[in-house]
Amino acid sequence: MNPRSTGLLGRLVAHDVRAFDYLVGRRHPHLDSVMRRVTHLGDPPVVIATSLLFLLLPFPLARAAGVRAAVALTVSHLLVQVLKRTISRPRPDLPIGVVSLIQAPDRFSFPSGHSAAALAVALALGTFLPLPAALLLIAVGLLVGVSRSYLGVHYPGDVLAGWLLGMTGVLTALI
Repeated sequence: MNPRSTGLLGRLVAHDVRAFDYLVGRRHPHLDSVMRRVTHLGDPPVVIATSLLFLLLPFPLARAAGVRAAVALTVSHLLVQVLKRTISRPRPDLPIGVVSLIQAPDRFSFPSGHSAAALAVALALGTFLPLPAALLLIAVGLLVGVSRSYLGVHYPGDVLAGWLLGMTGVLTALI
């Protein structure tokens, strides 16, 4: 694809592919193991259980955090699913000699549901935590997104879109 001949969308896609190829081409065996673990923090059972845990704690502030996380997660998930089925972007083609380090949960890439879910829950809970704890939680939420590209199942643009949807979920929960 010649990015100059395909307009803005073509240039964005070409940049996304180059950024993806750059990232997966610079993997390190020690980081591979860490990223495989981190990515599972965005799995549905983990983010749902985390939200439910806060909902069930016997403290009003914890319950409020759990409600915010559950609403943010629900909104972001619904948006992710609508966009995935509407856009139907296939998973990335890996460069020759590079393999995906995990199994993709479905065939569609845009947007990243793991990125949306992890950041939605992290931001929602972070609004109730002291700043150092909130920043750590948000950093982990962002790292889940980075792991999705690093492991070979999402383009960086998919991750950015997921993060935006996670933030949209949190903003909706604040209303």
